[in-house]
Formats: sequence, C-alpha cells, structure tokens
Amino acid sequence: MAGSNEEKVVRELLDSIGVRINGPNPYDIQLHDNRTYRRVLSDGALGLGESYMDGWWDCQALDQLFDRVLHTNLREEVKGNWKIAWYFLQSKLINLQKISRAYQIGEEHYDTGNDLFEAMLDNRMNYTCAYWRDATNLDEAQEAKLAMVCQKIELQPGMTVLELGCGFGAFAGYAAEKYGAHVTGVTVSKEQVAYGEERYKGLPVELKLEDYRQVQGQYDRVISIGIMEHVGYKNYRTYMEVVDRTLKDDGIAFIHTIGSNESVTAANAWLTKYIFPNGMLPSIAQLGTALEGLFVMEDWHNMGPDYDKTLMTWYDNFESAWPDLQQKYGERFGRMWRYYLLSAAGGFRARDAQLWQIVMTKNGRRQPDCRII
Repeated sequence: MAGSNEEKVVRELLDSIGVRINGPNPYDIQLHDNRTYRRVLSDGALGLGESYMDGWWDCQALDQLFDRVLHTNLREEVKGNWKIAWYFLQSKLINLQKISRAYQIGEEHYDTGNDLFEAMLDNRMNYTCAYWRDATNLDEAQEAKLAMVCQKIELQPGMTVLELGCGFGAFAGYAAEKYGAHVTGVTVSKEQVAYGEERYKGLPVELKLEDYRQVQGQYDRVISIGIMEHVGYKNYRTYMEVVDRTLKDDGIAFIHTIGSNESVTAANAWLTKYIFPNGMLPSIAQLGTALEGLFVMEDWHNMGPDYDKTLMTWYDNFESAWPDLQQKYGERFGRMWRYYLLSAAGGFRARDAQLWQIVMTKNGRRQPDCRII
C-alpha cells in the first residue's frame, strides 16, 4: 500500500518518545490524512507544521507533544529535502536580515492585527517573556519584568534611554511613567509605532519606524527587549557596534533575548515561513564573540522556564478570544497560531530554547548592581 513504508518509519520514530498515532494520551497524534507521513519525512519541521495547518492531524496538547519531541534528538533523524536545504543555503549566501529586508517581519507578523495582540497580551502589550516569580497573573508578571529591567540598568529619573526594538512601547511607557525617563524607541512595525505613540502621548516617549542600524545620538542606557531574535548571525557584531556607538561611556546596555543552546545559522523552517520571517536565535558563543572587545559582560540571567508559562497564558487568552476573532482571521490562521504558541511553549519546557537577560558595560566603568532579583 502506498505510504506504508513512510508510516512505519514515522511510527517507529514516535514510539521512541512514547507518542502513538491515534493513541489515548493528550500528547498523541490523531491522524486524519495518511499523506502526513510522507510530508513530514520529506519536508521535516516545515511539513509537520503545514500538515497541521491543513488539518491533516490534530493533537489535544501540542505543548506536551513538542516537549517530548524536543527532549530528544528526534529532529536530527528526519532529514529535510531540497526546500529546506535551499533555505539553509540562502542563509549562508545572503544576509537575510539586511536593512532592505528588515521591515518584512514588521509587515508580516507585528502588523498582523492589534485586535489579536490586545486579546492575547497583557494590559501594556508586552510581546516578550514575563517574570512570574511573585506574580499571580500576566499583568503582574509583565510589570515585574519591566521593573526588573529598570533595576538591572540602574535607571534614574530623567535619564535618556534608547530602546532598539520597542514593540508596542511597553517598556518606554513604563520607564517614562515610573522614572520620568526620556525614551526613544525604534521598531520596524508601523502598527506598533502608531499604537505606542497614541497610548503614551504626553509622556517623554518617542517611537520611530526605523531599523536599529540607523539610530543616531548617545544615551545613558541602551536596551533591547526582543530584537536580537531578528538580528541574524551575520549582524550580531553590527548590533554590538551600534550599542557601543550610542551608549555613553558610563552607561549600561541590556539585552533580553531568546537564546539557542547551539550556534545556528538558520531557524526552524516552518517558524521562519509563517511566523518570524528571517528570524534566528543567537547562542552564547555568537553573542560572546560579538561583544568581545566592546563590552564587559556583567550579568547573564537565564529565565527560560518563565517563557513556557507566558506562552501558555497567551494561548489561553487567544483561545478565549478566538470566537470573536475567527471570522476575521479564518480557521487556518487559528491552527497556525495555536501551533506557534504551543510548540514554542513545549520548546522552552524541554529546555531546547532559553530566555536570557544580559547586562553589559564599557571597559573601565564601575560594576553595576545587576544581580538576579
């Protein structure tokens, strides 16, 4: 029977991690189309995600499934075909994150629709990992994250702050409200600029539609909360040079980023195609090489498990709002978004991805009090 060999291979791979086809567990795969076997074996991560979007299979708890998949080396056993190989070749030959391509992520992801993000995120519209240690809900956890950032950079009233990748302006608004800081933020999303400028009107906040490489001036603090995932391995040094150029000698720099356990030069093919165009996770080695000779690394804090909880809360909010969003976005988008949130949550739960907060200073400056709080 056509496809029987592919079925045998896939079933054996899944058996090795305790996952069954049409099994009784929430992490088991419920198969609706036998073509899934061949598609997954030929297209790897891309085929797995696309076949889910197309309704060829379901899983009651995608986050649990991906926790099991990513705890193992199962991905290494499924080799990609020419489509995936071509993407990897492109990442080697082309600077996928060059300025002429920088606005693609804004247009294709962050401009998706503010109604979607308002339904999913906290009150301030933080679209990055929250800090849950003493928090009981998402709003508290995101406020705690922003407070921790301000403490780590020793923010003082009236300071000037440059935020590279400012999102919807959550940090800028918080720093202006709580500290009277003057915050300049740049983003490649026109919707984020419009939202933040309107919400924080009257505060010392200026948000610009601009690539981080184009910023000018010098600031007391230079930070980024969630831009490094879009910088790309060819540009990590450029990013650090921009921070060096815009940070005063006695200033403090700060990075909040998802990180990879290994140095890579390309991202998950499905995630890159459907969620974060040209995205890529940095490693410790890559960031360390990029900052060498420019900065002293003062603190490197890993709070990856907090992202699991953040993503699951976003997922719950999304599901609650989906009846109101469904007509506008459509069923295939809904499946794509669930797959995105839950596969990411499983990745952090499996410790396949990390969330780092890094504090840096220029040579010769006194050590800031940036210990984990």
